[in-house]
Amino acid sequence: MIRLYFAPRTRAVRVRWLLEELGLPYELERVEFNLPQRVFSQNTPMGKLPVIEDGDVTICESGAILEYILERYGDGRLAPPIGSPLRGPFLQWVHFAEATAFPPIGVIVWHTLYRGDAGEIPGVIASARDRARGGFAFVEQALAGKRYLLGDEFSAADIMMGFTLVAARTLGVLDESYPGITAYLARLEARPALRRAAET
Repeated sequence: MIRLYFAPRTRAVRVRWLLEELGLPYELERVEFNLPQRVFSQNTPMGKLPVIEDGDVTICESGAILEYILERYGDGRLAPPIGSPLRGPFLQWVHFAEATAFPPIGVIVWHTLYRGDAGEIPGVIASARDRARGGFAFVEQALAGKRYLLGDEFSAADIMMGFTLVAARTLGVLDESYPGITAYLARLEARPALRRAAET
């Protein structure tokens, strides 16, 4: 059985959400989130969140965990098959969510919540907000006429992106000036699996 090291409001929510969507059994190992000093160091086997243990496999990074679980246990669910025309867009969104959309949000989190020096570096924060808005605009455009990122069907790419957008909204970086994203988040937050995953 998969063991997930979990703290609320962290990227571990993504993994728990995926496990809930797939209906897979798992063991939740709750840990306290350690506020970062110079580096992040969490009480998990790899010092990061999230981490899963699955037999002899121990890995971190939410996107890598998501792909691993889908390949090993997904049985074709929540991801287009290799060779499908949707496979490329699926991989694009899985990685865009963390590699492009989240970094400017992370800058704001770091300086606002952890370092507390955002007021001393207004240019850095303004630049991060501008880059975040560029990411939101890209997602808004992609959602035009679609319920989810790949079309009418929910996929694991929506799990990756949904967490990023909820985090941005919670931090006040994402507002309601993106009607497509607002409606998209409402659809995601209505999913029972997300509600269970977000429980503290």
